[in-house]
Amino acid sequence: MSKRKQYAAGLQAIFSTFKETTLKTGLLRGTRLLLNLNQKDGIDCNACAWTDPEGDRTFAEFCENGAKAIADEAVRRKVDESFFSRYSVEELAEKDDKWLNSQGRLTKPMFLAEGESHYKPISWETVFRIIADELNQLATPDEAVFYTSGRTSNEAAFLYQLFVRQFGTNNLPDCSNMCHESSSVALTESIGFGKATIRLEDIENAELIIIMGQNPGTNAPRMMTHLKRAKESGGKIIAVNPLPEAGLMGFIDPNPQHYASFKTYALTLLRSKVTKFADLYLPVRIGGDMAFLKGLMKALLEMEKKSPTPILDHDFINEKTEGFQDFVAHLESVSWEDILSSSGLSLEQIQQAARMYAEARSVVTCWAMGITQHKQAVGTIQDIVNLHLLRGNIGKPGAGLCPVRGHSNVQGDRTMGIWTKINPIFRQRLEREFHFKVPDRPGYTTVEAIRAMYEGRVKVFFALGGNFLSAAPDTKYTEKALRNCNLTVQVITKLNRTAVVTGKKALILPCLGRTEKDLTGGKEQFVSTESTMLNVQMSKGILEPISEDLRSEVWIIGKMAQAVLKNKVTVDWERMINDYDLIREAISKVVPGCENYNHRVRQKGGFYLPNPPRERIFLTDSGRAKFIVNYIEPIKCEKDELLLTTIRAHDQFNTTIYSESDRYRGISGSRRVIFMNPKDIERLGLKEGSKVKITSTFNGEERSVEGFRVVKYPIAERCAAMYFPEANPLISIESVAEKSLCPTSKLVKVKVTTCQDLS
Repeated sequence: MSKRKQYAAGLQAIFSTFKETTLKTGLLRGTRLLLNLNQKDGIDCNACAWTDPEGDRTFAEFCENGAKAIADEAVRRKVDESFFSRYSVEELAEKDDKWLNSQGRLTKPMFLAEGESHYKPISWETVFRIIADELNQLATPDEAVFYTSGRTSNEAAFLYQLFVRQFGTNNLPDCSNMCHESSSVALTESIGFGKATIRLEDIENAELIIIMGQNPGTNAPRMMTHLKRAKESGGKIIAVNPLPEAGLMGFIDPNPQHYASFKTYALTLLRSKVTKFADLYLPVRIGGDMAFLKGLMKALLEMEKKSPTPILDHDFINEKTEGFQDFVAHLESVSWEDILSSSGLSLEQIQQAARMYAEARSVVTCWAMGITQHKQAVGTIQDIVNLHLLRGNIGKPGAGLCPVRGHSNVQGDRTMGIWTKINPIFRQRLEREFHFKVPDRPGYTTVEAIRAMYEGRVKVFFALGGNFLSAAPDTKYTEKALRNCNLTVQVITKLNRTAVVTGKKALILPCLGRTEKDLTGGKEQFVSTESTMLNVQMSKGILEPISEDLRSEVWIIGKMAQAVLKNKVTVDWERMINDYDLIREAISKVVPGCENYNHRVRQKGGFYLPNPPRERIFLTDSGRAKFIVNYIEPIKCEKDELLLTTIRAHDQFNTTIYSESDRYRGISGSRRVIFMNPKDIERLGLKEGSKVKITSTFNGEERSVEGFRVVKYPIAERCAAMYFPEANPLISIESVAEKSLCPTSKLVKVKVTTCQDLS
């Protein structure tokens, strides 16, 4: 273990980036990829969903993690049929995700027949016959689930939901069910809109930025460039997080804006100083964010009573909101004792944050999984909204709400109709355009789908991208759920755990990556994606496909639809497969805000979808933003219990593990660690470096993992952190956020015991 970092990026980020791309793709090929990454008319990064700049872009519009993700996809190493002859599925199921991913790109469709031990190559024609046979013999379409990952393009997502709904079900769970579903639910109830209300310029012009439950240095590194610009303009930052992450504390920009040559670039970088980020760091207790927010707002109300001039924006409150008086009465009833005990913060810390908020004329609040993945996630996000409503910090320059999406096109998938429910306007237009009746019954969310597979109510699982098993909670339960299926299908570029923990029969369908040219229909096609801040732009690959047997997601979906639905529908799937412009024409007619899609997406940098709250238009039933009351539910722990959160290592993207290291936290050699406060280590009779067993209990049922190493870390007391997916077996399938059903990966009660105590 090495010393943890006090800042993010800098020279090490550059060295790591070029080492990774050179090793996996070669220097020239890798450089070509990077120079096209996130450029207008280039390749949209397949990692996070951070928005690209509107104006001129630098030659290096990528971060270390984005470069690793794109290099990982463009790797030259191949997984061919000889690999599957060498390894049985049982042997592959014993391998971890890092090993599976490192084997290379998949090259041919593969089929695991019932009772067989090895995957074998299969023709695309046979693939679709097998899928059609399985789907068409189901007792009801609801016995199939169709999962979507954030990698999927807008065109593929639109075609996918069209096929699934024509097949007869709304079983369209997606990765947002496991991450930002809490944001979508909370924001829609509060302001009538489930997405960010800002653009990049608002981040840069904000006088105060509050970052809650988010680690930008690892999960959205390009965000740090805009945080730096905000700091240079005089803005301040409050970081609210149980761990003092490097990307919350400081930043050395690895992409200086002013240089005339490579020599001046290198000199500028060498002379760069750390930009300090957090003006106030608040080590909130895990699950204590709602209590902190209530304390912050309660302090504001107390300041308002003593101030000779108003602190709250009463004009905005009176004209644009409802529920204010009830909300004030609620805050006054909340005791400071409950706020301080639940948040783990002092009164002085909360009052300092309140003063900073009151002094700022414009505020942006950003958040991610640390907020969305616990029981009171929806209520916590609604308190973020309440905080902004108090001073009119929505719909004015430099102010607004920013749920930072963690996967490239997860937001675009939802816009294109990937949802277990359906927007009424979207539904009406879809039915009118394609002349069919959308099923009425809501579909299964991710957690509901896992339960349904486990209980035998779902017999076919189809995944368009992603690594469902490793992303999902309750690993053993989810494994059994997948094995219960008659057929599991993975549309992927590389091997992962979900492809080797299978149903009775299984298909692996290799698809084109974003880096590769798509010549479907005999011409070069492009696709499009949507960013965190509602920017829609094209993405076009530049590399030759690694195998002639690869197909685009659009082609796979269209051919599957033809095989399954045959002549039962009015959609001309073949024409859409061969000309993606026809898909975009349909999107123009069906998806609100996407009118004239083909023309607008071809503009340099694309276009922005409508953002009503940014214009202070709130699409709630009353036309007003709502102050919504939620109550703190104290989290009671036994003396020997800790509150655990899962985290991502720096050398990792979602469930894709690049190495066993985490440079920012000083970890190398193994990811099987648990970060603990030194006082808790001593209190529980443990020692740093000792091997431990971690046990969680939910509704009387125990889950445990063993052989993890204790690491001292300045995490909030009575809290702990572990990497996912290693910690996922501890999270019960029954433990979900209220309303959104997100797994509570950021709030798990655990006990930590030494391995010697296992007797």
